[in-house]
Amino acid sequence: MKILVINSGSSSIKFRLVESSSGEAIASGLLERIGLEQGRMEYRVRNGDKNVIEKPIPNHRTGLEMLLEMLVDPAAGALASLGEIGAVGHRVVHGGEKFTDSVAIGPEVIAKLEECSAMAPLHNPPNLLGIRASMDALPGVPNVAVFDTAFHQTMPPVAYVYPLPWSVYEEKRMRRYGFHGTSHQYVAMQTARILGRPLEDLCLVVCHLGNGSSITAVKDGRSVDTSLGYGTMCGVMMGTRSGDVDPAILLDLIENHGMTVSEVKDMVYKRSGLLGVSGVSSDMRDVEAAAAAGNERAALALDLFADKVRKHIGAYAVTMGRLDAIAFTAGIGENGPEMRGMICRGLEVLGARIDPEANRVRGVEKVISAKDSRVSILVVPTNEELMIARETERVLSKEGKPGARP
Repeated sequence: MKILVINSGSSSIKFRLVESSSGEAIASGLLERIGLEQGRMEYRVRNGDKNVIEKPIPNHRTGLEMLLEMLVDPAAGALASLGEIGAVGHRVVHGGEKFTDSVAIGPEVIAKLEECSAMAPLHNPPNLLGIRASMDALPGVPNVAVFDTAFHQTMPPVAYVYPLPWSVYEEKRMRRYGFHGTSHQYVAMQTARILGRPLEDLCLVVCHLGNGSSITAVKDGRSVDTSLGYGTMCGVMMGTRSGDVDPAILLDLIENHGMTVSEVKDMVYKRSGLLGVSGVSSDMRDVEAAAAAGNERAALALDLFADKVRKHIGAYAVTMGRLDAIAFTAGIGENGPEMRGMICRGLEVLGARIDPEANRVRGVEKVISAKDSRVSILVVPTNEELMIARETERVLSKEGKPGARP
C-alpha cells in the first residue's frame, strides 16, 4: 500500500510517500512559509534531484493541493494517479489520555483532538489543519492519526503522576505524557531486530537526542518511564530548553526579580540549554567546536548535557531492574560520536562499555559497544515517517479497511 505521511506544522507541511510493504520512500519533501508572502516547496522523488517551487501558499489546503499535483506531475511525479494513494497517516503530537493507540480519523476523533489542543497549542491545531486539508483533497481515502504520546500510555501511575495535590491530576489531567513516542517505538523495535532478540524480552533505554531530546525506558516492548512530561521543557538539557530545573528558581525570578511569566517561559524554552550555558549556539556542532577552541562555557555545556543523559540512563536501569541495551538516535544521537562517548563515560558501572573505534560513525546503524560489554550500545537512525506508515496500515488492517477508495 502507498501511504502518504503528513507532519503538519503551523506554517509547514513535511511529507513522505511510503510503500509500506518495503518501507521505501517513493517521494518526500517540505512545504514551508505557508500563509506568508512567499511560500516554498521542496520535493524529491526517491534519490532523484530536488525540485524547488517558490510561490505563495496561502493555507494548508492549497499546500496539500500543490503536493498532490506534484505527485502526479507527468515530468517529476511519482504516481500515475492519486488513486494509488491507499491512506494518509498523520503525525499528531498530543493525544492526552483520550488516545492510547493510533486511530482511524472520523468526526468523533476530530472532536476529541480539538479537546486535546489546549495541551499542545503550538502543535495540535496545525496537525488538525493538515488532517482537514487531506480529507478535503482526497475524499474517500482513509486517514489515521498516530500520536507522539500514545507509546507512553503504558507507563504505570508511579511514572506519570506528579506529587502535587490530587486535584491537579484528577481535575486538570496534568501528568507526565511524554513525547517522541513514534521515534522511541521505532528505535526499540529496530534495536531488538539488530540484536536478534524478542523485544518483549529486552530492557533498553532509547536516547532520542537532538535539538529536542528525550530518554525512554522500554521494558518488554512497553514504555515504562520517559523524561519529557506534561510539556516539552523538562527532562534532559536540550538545544535551547533547560530540562529539569528547581522550580523555586523560576518562582523567585517572577516574584523577586521582575520577570513576567511569559519572559520566564521564553527563557526556559528558547534561551536555555546548550545555548544558554555556552553562549555560543544551540547547535551541538558549534558548541563542540567552541569547546575544542578553549571556550570553557562551551566545554561546561557539553559536560552538563552528557551528565543529564547519563543520569537518566542510570535511573532507568534501576527502574527496569536490568539493562540490556542503550540505543542512540536523532540528530545528536546518530551523528555525535564525541557526545556518545562522553555520555557512556562512567556507565561501566552498569556493565556498558563503548568501543571507541566502533563509535566513529555518523548516521548509520551499528553496534558500538565493546566486545566484553554486558550491555549492548547501538546507533539506530530513527524513521518516524516509516513508523507512521506502518501504524496507519496496522490500524486499517485491524478495522478491515484495506486502504483503497470505496
